[in-house]
Amino acid sequence: MTTARPAPAPVLELGQRVLVCDGAMGTMLHAAGAALDRSLPELNLSDPALVSTIHESYLSAGADIIQTNTFGANRLWLGDHGFPDKVDEINRAGVRIARSAQDQCERQVLVAGSVSPAVTGRLRRRIGSAERTEVIREQVLSLTAGPGVDLLILETFGYLDELAEAVCAVTDICDVPVIAQATFADDAFTLGGETPREVATVLSGLPVAMLGTNCTIGPQRMLTVAEDLVRYASVPVSAQPNAGQPRRTGPRSFEFAVDGGYFARYISRFADAGVSLVGGCCGTTPTHIAAAVAAFRDAAADGDDRPPLRRRSHHNDPDRSGDAGQASGLTKLTQPTGTLADQLASGRFIVAAAISAPVGGRAGGRAGEPAEAVAALAAHGIGLFAVQPPESARTHCDCIDVAMHLQQQVGVETVATVTTWDKTIMTLQADLLGAHALGIRSVISTTGSPQVLGDYPAVDGIWEVDSLGLIALLDGLNKGRDCNGLATAALTSFCIGARVNPGARHPEAEIARARAKVRAGAHFLVSRPVYELDSLARMVSALEADDLPLLLSVTPLRSFEEADYLAHEVPGVTIPPDTLRAMERAGRGSARAVGIDLAADLLCQARKLVSGVVLTAAEEDLTALAPLLAVIGSLYRTGRGISVRPS
Repeated sequence: MTTARPAPAPVLELGQRVLVCDGAMGTMLHAAGAALDRSLPELNLSDPALVSTIHESYLSAGADIIQTNTFGANRLWLGDHGFPDKVDEINRAGVRIARSAQDQCERQVLVAGSVSPAVTGRLRRRIGSAERTEVIREQVLSLTAGPGVDLLILETFGYLDELAEAVCAVTDICDVPVIAQATFADDAFTLGGETPREVATVLSGLPVAMLGTNCTIGPQRMLTVAEDLVRYASVPVSAQPNAGQPRRTGPRSFEFAVDGGYFARYISRFADAGVSLVGGCCGTTPTHIAAAVAAFRDAAADGDDRPPLRRRSHHNDPDRSGDAGQASGLTKLTQPTGTLADQLASGRFIVAAAISAPVGGRAGGRAGEPAEAVAALAAHGIGLFAVQPPESARTHCDCIDVAMHLQQQVGVETVATVTTWDKTIMTLQADLLGAHALGIRSVISTTGSPQVLGDYPAVDGIWEVDSLGLIALLDGLNKGRDCNGLATAALTSFCIGARVNPGARHPEAEIARARAKVRAGAHFLVSRPVYELDSLARMVSALEADDLPLLLSVTPLRSFEEADYLAHEVPGVTIPPDTLRAMERAGRGSARAVGIDLAADLLCQARKLVSGVVLTAAEEDLTALAPLLAVIGSLYRTGRGISVRPS
């Protein structure tokens, strides 16, 4: 038996003109005080006025489509919150609230039923296909019953097989148009490892009105995915990006970085690329949607003569000249001896390189991954390597394990970055004691944050202790006390590092937290990547009385796109307008060289402010580090204990 009703005229325009969908419901509910770890769809029953207000806000912003507050409103998700028997009631209420907002709107707009995957990623292996299908069918029957929704949006599916399964389940029981949206990670693959081409090919063969992508990534990374979906799809394409990366502001609270102007600029580029439906996901608000609508309105007033975008590769890497693995021409520094603590005590200017723990299961990795890159850099005098987590949602090696591997296999001194969000204090303590027994002496403490994997920002980490607690734990172990205050069998000798962010949105709070880290027992500070001098100088001045060594992180920019992404989508990164303009003027052919020059200039200016530098290059690209090592060699040839000899 099917459920069908006459579709409003705008449904017929799916794919014929660019439609604007609404933005995040969860973000707005969160901003209104709802915890992200509660059942947000249940608010359809307990606070319908709040949900209605959000719908009305998006309609006032100019959205053509509003989505019901029913993401996760199925038997399994609701069961986790104690509402497994309220599927029908919650979904019907969600439709009723959205329909009421639609009726009050003077424009002709659509109501879309929001449908999540039947299970979260963690439950996927425990719930079979038959049960998942039944769970989806049950929810959709409620969304389409009576005066149901105009269309259905299956969104934030990380696995293509589940999305295809859901499409078939839905189209078997109703005639409502279906938009099927997969979610992709930063590497342009779904969580299940499928490419945009595979997603477009499979979904184009199913009875969908539109296919697309939403969530997990921000506008710039999603644009690359959307371009490929358009290229390979035989049906219209949708795209609803997040508002950049979330920043954790409390135990269960997050905020996003992207402003309305940047969001609108990229939404216009989605339309240029051939995307037929645009909107927002996590972190987007009516402000973002209003900016996007205004951008389309302004373009129409100008005659919409924007040129089509040039197609780009999946990874949006800038053009590279020369061999990235070529190490010739690197200035050779005299490799320091001793641990990081010894080097700090000697007053030497520290020169370290940051290495990302490899994605996958092998610390040795493929060519160009840690061991080979470290060996090449060590041959040119860099003797200290900071191992840090990769910017990836994929499984990766533990930083402590990689640090131990590099010390044992390559014979270099390492500093392990330890995050706390995903481990209990007992686990952290056991890991640290084991690392110390195997030779790790230096640690950078950071709270960290999980990568977004679709849905709302992860709130299910451990979060038992933050970086301050980790510093206190390390300080206690050095003094012979464990986390419970009990005496240990032996003292540890960790050199304790702490992260600071000169570009933080609230510098006074960041400085206060840095002082708290010093009081907790930190021996040195490491900045997050810095791209301008003023904020660094302010932080150094504010912390002068604490007299703690500060290592400056320097990462050369590779392209205007990368600079634009960091400036707008990554919380806590400050890219000066002059730097953005310089990278944009350089164009794709020269941007990499300009980025290296800017990093070298920053090194020169920051020389007297810091006690050392941590150099980072994408994929350990030695050619990017060569000019920076040359700068260090020329600056410190006669100072702070560094000696340099020609290569």
